[in-house]
Amino acid sequence: MQRRSAAVIGAGVVGLATARALAQRGLDVTVLEKGAQVANETSARNSGVIHGGMYYPDGSLKARACVAGRRLLYEFCDAHAVPYRVRQKLIVATSEDELSTLDSILQKAQAAGLDEAHGDALRKISAEEASELEPELQCTGALLSPRTGVIDIHAYVLALQGDAEANGAMVAFQTQVDRIESQTQGGFLVQTKESGDFEFDIVINCAGLGAVDVASARTSPPPEAIPRARFAKGNYFRLEGCKTPFEKLIYPVPEVGGLGVHITIDISGQARFGPDVQWLEGNQDPSAIDYTVDPSRGESFYASIRKYWPGLPDGSLAPDFSGVRPKLDVSGPQDFTILGPRRHGAKGLVHCLGIESPGLTSSLALANLVVDCALEDSSS
Repeated sequence: MQRRSAAVIGAGVVGLATARALAQRGLDVTVLEKGAQVANETSARNSGVIHGGMYYPDGSLKARACVAGRRLLYEFCDAHAVPYRVRQKLIVATSEDELSTLDSILQKAQAAGLDEAHGDALRKISAEEASELEPELQCTGALLSPRTGVIDIHAYVLALQGDAEANGAMVAFQTQVDRIESQTQGGFLVQTKESGDFEFDIVINCAGLGAVDVASARTSPPPEAIPRARFAKGNYFRLEGCKTPFEKLIYPVPEVGGLGVHITIDISGQARFGPDVQWLEGNQDPSAIDYTVDPSRGESFYASIRKYWPGLPDGSLAPDFSGVRPKLDVSGPQDFTILGPRRHGAKGLVHCLGIESPGLTSSLALANLVVDCALEDSSS
C-alpha cells in the first residue's frame, strides 16, 4: 500500500516539528522551504526563552500549547542532548498599580495548569524577597517562575531536522510555494515559484511570516475568512562593558504587543534586552523586512530597564539583532490560529497562522495538534 504523502510549508521550528511528527506516523514527508537553510526567520530571531505559559487567556491555544509544549521540549532536549538551562524568571511590578497585574498573571497561570505537581507553579513574592534573590533588582513585588529556561535554538532546530530525516522526511530548499489547489480526486496540487508543481495528500502551512500569503493564495477558504497579517518588529540590545548582576531572567509586566523590554541571559551567558514593539505598517511583505536595529531606539530601552535595574550603566547597550512576530490583525487577544478542514472544507489542509511567541516553546505540542487535525480530517 502506497504511503500517504504530506507537504509541510516552512522549515522553522513548528514546520520541522510537524514534519517530524508526520514522518513518525509513517507518512512520506517533504518540507518545502523558500530559503537556503532551516529556521532562518522568526525561529532564529528571538530570545531563545522556554516560556512558562502564564500570560495567556484561559482556554486559549497559546496557554494550552505553551504549557504542554514546554514539558515536551525539556523531555526532547534531555533525549537529544540539546543544550538548555533552567534559569527561572522574575516577573516584576515596578509600581503599586502594577501589583494587580501580577495577580492577574497568577490567575492565568493557575488556569493554564501550572501547579506544584509539575514543579512549575508560580509563586508571588514580596519586594524584599525579590531583592534577596537579585540584589540589584528594584520592584514592588514579583512572581517567580521556576521552570522558565533558555535553549540553544540552533541545536534544537538541527535535532528536529535530524529526527525528521531519520524517519524519512526530506527538506527541499529554495522552494517557494505560490499556490495550493484542491484536486477533484482528492489531495492537493502545490505550485512553486521555480521548482514546478507537486501533488500531496496532505498539506500543512507553517510558513511563519508568509503563512497568511500562502493561505490566501487559493480559492478556499475565501480571502475574507483569513485574518490579515500584522508584523511587529522586536529589537534587541546586548549588554556590553559590564557583567549582568542577574542570575534569573527579569521581565516587567506585559505591554501592548509584547512582554516588555526584559533581560534574558542565553546559554553562553550573554545578557541582552528586548524586544520592544515596532509595528511595521503598510505592505506586509516578508522579503521586504529590514532587520537593521536603529541605535536610537536604545534611548527608550534605558528608561524601561532602569525601572527595575536603576544601576544600568550609561553607554552599556549596543544594537544586537531584531526579529519580526507574525501577528494577526484581529480584535481581542492574539492567539495561535489553526485553520483546518472544519473551517475551510478541504480535507487534509491545515494553515498555522499567527505563530509568534511562544511558538518556539509550543512547537512540539502544536505539531501534534496540527497533525492530528490533518490526519483526522483526511482519513476518509
